[in-house]
Amino acid sequence: MTMKTILTAALIIIPALILMFSAYYTFRQRMQGKSVRKVLRVNVATFLILIVAVSVCAFAVSAADEAVAAPAVTAAAEAAQEAAPAADSGSSKGMGLLAAALVTAISGIGGGIAVAAGAPAAIAATSEDPKSFGKSLIFVALGESIALYGVVISILILNKV
Repeated sequence: MTMKTILTAALIIIPALILMFSAYYTFRQRMQGKSVRKVLRVNVATFLILIVAVSVCAFAVSAADEAVAAPAVTAAAEAAQEAAPAADSGSSKGMGLLAAALVTAISGIGGGIAVAAGAPAAIAATSEDPKSFGKSLIFVALGESIALYGVVISILILNKV
């Protein structure tokens, strides 16, 4: 197996294992009556570990690609690369993918916060007055639309990459 294959497999397997461990640990700690703050700290630490692990593996795979491709470059290929626009470079594609991921993640978190605040209020308003269901539904949908806007923007970014 090549180094690239091993690193690519690690890029898939390591985050999955960490997420499974985190879910198991969270479930177990909550069943034992641990506080939400302690469990939340573990989840934040897991998130940071995942960011570091995926970043290291992604940079390593990128470096392995460049190391393999470097000896095969000829003078004509170098001239063609210099003439090519900067948008076709691998780093700009990577930054575009990173931007799309960040847009989706941040808008998803914002939408989740908005729905977490709006949905209980909508349920309470509907239980007091069933006629207010339509108005309550609009406020919950507005919170969800934040996440949808993020997905649309990330699709636009991916079409440019």
